[in-house]
Amino acid sequence: MFKSISLFLGVLMISISCSDQPDEVRIGAYLSLTGSTDSYGISAKRGFDIALNEINESGGLLGKKVSLVTVDDASRSYLAVMAVKNLIENEGVCSILGEVVSARTHAAAPFCQAAEIPMITPASTHPEVTNVGNYIFRTCFIDPFQGEVMASYAYNNLKLRTIATFMDLKNEYSMNLGRIFNDKFAEFGGKIITTEFYSEGDTDFSFQIRKIQNSAPQAVFLPGYFGEVSRIAVQARFLGLKIPFLGTDGWDSPRILESAGKELEGCYFSNHFSPEIDLPTVRNFVEKYKDAYDSQTPDATAILAYDAAMVLFDAIKRAGTDKPQMIRKALSETRDFAGVVGPITIDENRNAIKPAVILKIENGKFKYLDMVSP
Repeated sequence: MFKSISLFLGVLMISISCSDQPDEVRIGAYLSLTGSTDSYGISAKRGFDIALNEINESGGLLGKKVSLVTVDDASRSYLAVMAVKNLIENEGVCSILGEVVSARTHAAAPFCQAAEIPMITPASTHPEVTNVGNYIFRTCFIDPFQGEVMASYAYNNLKLRTIATFMDLKNEYSMNLGRIFNDKFAEFGGKIITTEFYSEGDTDFSFQIRKIQNSAPQAVFLPGYFGEVSRIAVQARFLGLKIPFLGTDGWDSPRILESAGKELEGCYFSNHFSPEIDLPTVRNFVEKYKDAYDSQTPDATAILAYDAAMVLFDAIKRAGTDKPQMIRKALSETRDFAGVVGPITIDENRNAIKPAVILKIENGKFKYLDMVSP
């Protein structure tokens, strides 16, 4: 109980109500700074902070300083809801950034919609997120796109013809991507020869791994988050399953290399970003990130969070006000915003039109292979 209360009140920056402090533009953020997906939240917070420092160093917005009120949801959906309600009802924010994980974004989005507070998720890819309403936006691609990208890459580039799918029953992100991949891979001419399931928090996957072994596929499609993916890969190799795993952006965390880099050597996944992309904007962001965070290389979540914050700042600037209704209108009109990896356009469903990249785990690192446009 004490931990939940402290998380609920866990404001990491200025906590004065908007009405008491008219000389600032107050923005909220809710992230998983602790818990099972803390790696995502920490990276997102860093991306937000780099954007925040940039905007304030350039004079802020509307002649005011921009402040970011950040709450930790501890990787729990019910705490994500509490965080958003706190930001709206007690912190006086004009807009909200977050979450990264689709299930938590989807849980909290109805409260933003009901309060008419614009929310932008930097990395929640499940298509239902923005269907909550016209105040909910995202600045990343959606799962139908990356599911098709991976199915196409598996069939056309890797020349795979038989695949097993291994999905998380408790994770709508994983289940949705598994369904999309299965359908698209079959459309290309491939065959899904078995589909197995696990649940978030499981530690023993031996039964499912042996069933996959017995079905003899050429590869396993494993859409999920880095924690379970790492544990599955370690057990699979221990049990003698040597075929490649294919994944999605939920793999993107340095933790996956630390815990299962050897076991995932030679495996592939789709993502939003690679620091190896040869663009001046990418080099510039990587340099800023390394300067700020002890020479660490940014992951996709950091760059997505930076872009989401900058899209929001641009919308507030174009709106000429921090009134939520006008910010929402400006966000919906975002066209060809200069993001780090490329231009960002918000479509009629409040989704971003953006490319995907294909990465390979090689020599303990994420190696950039290709970029796929929508």
